[in-house]
This record gives sequence, structure tokens and C-alpha cells, in this order.
Amino acid sequence: KPGEYKHSKEPSSLPCMHLAVVACGDRLEETLIMLKSAVLFSNRRLCFHIFAEDSLKPEFEKKLKEWPSSYTKKFEYNIYPITFSVGNAQEWKKLFKPCAAQRLFLPVILKDVDSLLYVDTDVLFLRPIDDIWHILKEFNSTQLAAMAPEHEIPKIGWYSRFARHPYYGTTGVNSGVMLMNLTRIRNTQFKNSMIPSGLTWEEMLYPLYQKYKNYITWGDQDLLNIIFYFNPECLYVFPCQWNYRPDHCMYGSNCKGAEEEGVSVLHGNRGVYHDDKQPTFKALYEVIRDFPFEDNLFQSLYYPLQSKFLDTVHTLCGRIPQVFLKQIEKTMKRVYENRVIVYLGANHRY
Repeated sequence: KPGEYKHSKEPSSLPCMHLAVVACGDRLEETLIMLKSAVLFSNRRLCFHIFAEDSLKPEFEKKLKEWPSSYTKKFEYNIYPITFSVGNAQEWKKLFKPCAAQRLFLPVILKDVDSLLYVDTDVLFLRPIDDIWHILKEFNSTQLAAMAPEHEIPKIGWYSRFARHPYYGTTGVNSGVMLMNLTRIRNTQFKNSMIPSGLTWEEMLYPLYQKYKNYITWGDQDLLNIIFYFNPECLYVFPCQWNYRPDHCMYGSNCKGAEEEGVSVLHGNRGVYHDDKQPTFKALYEVIRDFPFEDNLFQSLYYPLQSKFLDTVHTLCGRIPQVFLKQIEKTMKRVYENRVIVYLGANHRY
């Protein structure tokens, strides 16, 4: 496509897992660290769909080419310009964070992609994407997207206290990690508050925005909440460990799934990777950022992380370090065991 860069390696025997992200402004480094976390742990091949401002395209190209071939062979990527198929492009671009509304148009733009995981730039994977990708198989016949609740406790949730528009469920949903069956989204007629009959996804977006624009605070996330309020049968709600945010520990631990299994996907919203308000989140970001690709995961990633966490035990989130470390430890053990088994098998050393 015009204005699109492409970089690809030899195809894998399995279809790749599609991951989309939207990067504008100063989000280059965050996006690269998110992609790095995806590549470090995932097993199957990945297809990255990076939507970025024109000024960022050459930077992405340059940085991704610097990664070692042992990792670049695990993925292919496309970089797309920021485009909005309906309505006023400048209006969409300024909605909430820069360019965030682009995610609403993924079903329209990526017409050849069946399913996709969308994440915000401030997300880190602490286990293989393969594991969240498997949730697609758990969708029933009407479900076409999956998100986690915005909050676990209604009395302190934002939507349940302040929203002036319809929202999904009792606390709303957070769109920072969103698994989508794009084929189903494209083929569905959605119930809405504008006309008695159904509308396609693309037909619905701009009229919905026009109707509610004076009442929405969180931009495209609010629009998604409105859509799934009217179409609750279309949404699969996955547990909080797949979209773990500061809210889950800064008021006391309130994500039971993370307490039991560990955090699977970390979402450092509110800029917590870059300030000192949540040292646990910042520690994870910095350790993954600084990890040399070819080094040993335990030695150069897990051990530095453990030592950094010792400095955070006085903080609310730091009091539960096992929540942050449990899944990443399991993941690295799996990676290590797979490599040892492959090595032993190849060398017949039993």
C-alpha cells in the first residue's frame, strides 16, 4: 500500500499471531519495548501491525533492523500511516491520546486479517502471546472481541461513579488490551441507540461519536463501552491478570487472578514507567528495556528484576512482588526447559 513499509522473513509452518499498536508523539521507545517483550517470550511467529505518524516510520525501521537475527526471524512487520475512513480525521486524531482512535478502524483497514490482538504502547508481555491468543478459541458463536474490566470494585471504579454515557457491565471495560475477531466484526450488524435496525462497524463509528462526544472522557475506550453496552453478547470478558494496571494494587490488591497466577500482561498506564509513582511498574519496564537480546534470561533479566524489586517493598504495589514475578518466572523456566531439551536431543546427552 502507498506509504507503507514492509519487512518480512521466511514464513513459519503455523499462521502467525497478529499484534497491532498505534504510536504517535513520543511513544517510539515504549512501543519498541512492548514489541521486544512480545518477541522475547512468544513461541509462534508474530505479525506486527504498527500504525505510526510519518516521522516515526524511519525510526521504527532503523531500530527493528538493529535487533539480532535470532529474534527478527520470529516476526514480520508492516508500518501503516494514520488514517480514518469516516468522519473528520483531525477530530479523530485529537480524541483522547494522540491517534488512539486509530484502533477503532482496524477492522476496516486490515481487511485480510482474521483475528488480532491490539495493545496500547504502554503494555508489556510477561508470558507468551500464544497464551492470550488461545482465548480466541473460547469465544462462543456471538462473541467477537475480548477485554478486561476497567475495575474490579464498582464503588471505586471510574465508570460506575462518573460516566455520563452507557458502558458495559458494572464497571466498564478497559481497551488497552483488546483481542478481536475482525472477520466477525466486519460481518456483524450492531444494535445501537441511533436507528432501530443494525449498523455495520464502520457505519456506526462516526454517528456514535457525534451523539456522545460531549459526554465521553476516555475517547475511543468510551465508544467501545457504548458499543458493547448495546451488544453485550458480542463481548468476552477476560480476567484482570491479562490487563494489570496500577489500579489493581495502588488501593490494595484487588486482582485475584494475578494473586493466583501472576500478571500475564502488564499495562503501565498513567505514565508510570517514566515517573516514580509506581516503582514496580518502572522496574519491569527498565529491566526489559535494558536486557541485551542474546544474554541469558535468568542472569540478565530475572535476577536484575528481583534485585530492583527489593527496593520497592515499601510501596503498595511493591508489597506483592510475587504478583509481578510469578508469571515471568514460569515463562523463563519454559523457555529454558525448551532450549535444554532441544540441546540434549540434538546432542544425545542424557
